[in-house]
Amino acid sequence: MAIRYYWPMVAAAVGFRLVLVLFGGDLHLASRPEVSTPLTSLRRLAEGYWLKQASMSPYSGSMYHGSPLLLSVLGPLTSNRSGSKHAHVYCSLIFVAVDFLAAMLIRSTGRKLQMSRNRSLKSLDLTKAVNNSGDIASLIYLWNPWAIVTCVGSCTSPIENLMVVIMVYGACSCLAPLAAFGYVMATHLSLYPAILIVPVILLLGYGPDAPPTKVFLVKSSSDSKSDMSEYDKRTSLKVQRFSWMTVLHFIFWLIIWSCYVLLLSSMILKKVGGLNEMFEKTYGFILTVKDLSPNIGVLWYFFAEVFDFFRSFFLIVFNMNILFMVLPLAIRLKHRPCFLAFVYTAIVAMLKSYPSAGDSALYLGLLGLFANELAEMQFTFFLFFGYIGVSLLSPVMHNLWIWRGTGNANFYFATGLAYTCLQTVLVVESVGSMIKHDRKLRLLVTS
Repeated sequence: MAIRYYWPMVAAAVGFRLVLVLFGGDLHLASRPEVSTPLTSLRRLAEGYWLKQASMSPYSGSMYHGSPLLLSVLGPLTSNRSGSKHAHVYCSLIFVAVDFLAAMLIRSTGRKLQMSRNRSLKSLDLTKAVNNSGDIASLIYLWNPWAIVTCVGSCTSPIENLMVVIMVYGACSCLAPLAAFGYVMATHLSLYPAILIVPVILLLGYGPDAPPTKVFLVKSSSDSKSDMSEYDKRTSLKVQRFSWMTVLHFIFWLIIWSCYVLLLSSMILKKVGGLNEMFEKTYGFILTVKDLSPNIGVLWYFFAEVFDFFRSFFLIVFNMNILFMVLPLAIRLKHRPCFLAFVYTAIVAMLKSYPSAGDSALYLGLLGLFANELAEMQFTFFLFFGYIGVSLLSPVMHNLWIWRGTGNANFYFATGLAYTCLQTVLVVESVGSMIKHDRKLRLLVTS
């Protein structure tokens, strides 16, 4: 069952983007630190493409730190032959199409999740949930102001988001080649999606989200009172068996796509650098946080103030901080792999070295997939208006600091700190609400 007026709302969202791209004039969004980062800036990509056309390494100097594949795809659109005024329009039109495709894949993912939930509820003799989570999630993604400004603001974040969505959709659909393609490309464009290997394997092995195994055990124990045989008890838990063949199929395609991407990258960088320089200027640049230009995160301010003697230690601490959360969350939420992917994506957006508004647009869109399970989440009013407040205050504080000179770096850093705190509250509350939802299902089964 689709939301009423769903397609008109989708058309309006796409039309709104097109109006901003074609008739919005120069909104200067590409220069906004909340929108564009050293890894996603289209201006830096244009510089890298110019260096490559001049038979120099695109990673010369400290301008370009992105994928060489993007140079071949988007680079020709940024050349002077296309006209500097029209280069922004051409790329933004591509990003509009990318956003639309990502929204449709999010919608399809929501439908597959809903089918899986209904099957699980039916096996537990519970009422099916009537929920349009896929439609809700896709509309949240399309109408999210951060997704709109990232699409119009000439940065490559929409492409990175699309690859993550392709990976999640492929895993939910048990399409190992598609999931492997999305994973390889997402990791190639940005290092941090590498931790999503855990929910992807769980999705391919167990299938989409389902109630925890304890709920099915309780159901089986209650059915055993009605003289159920031991064989029937085992078959009632068949849904929880792990499919190793699908995972091995995924690993096979993971190796194939990785070799293919590395081969293409080496061909593009032939005589103008190499793979070693690419890894150093992309992954190395991400992990060492060499560019301390202001962004919506907190690491730039911290490493601008910390003594150089302690820099290596804190680099290890901040980079390992993301990995420390992977295993505990995977153990607790292994029965909810798609929700686990959302949690990992939110943690990455919170702790990555060069965050942007596009990262938040992705995990907020994925959040809509769990509208039914998180319906009783607390602090939604606080979070909603907190995000609005940060979005409005961030450009104001940046203007006071950089252009008017009536403020300092602490003004802008305060908004980034508040933004990080809001994301922390969102992750904690969403995980807690999902656990409460699973406990409620267990109580319904036992009653």
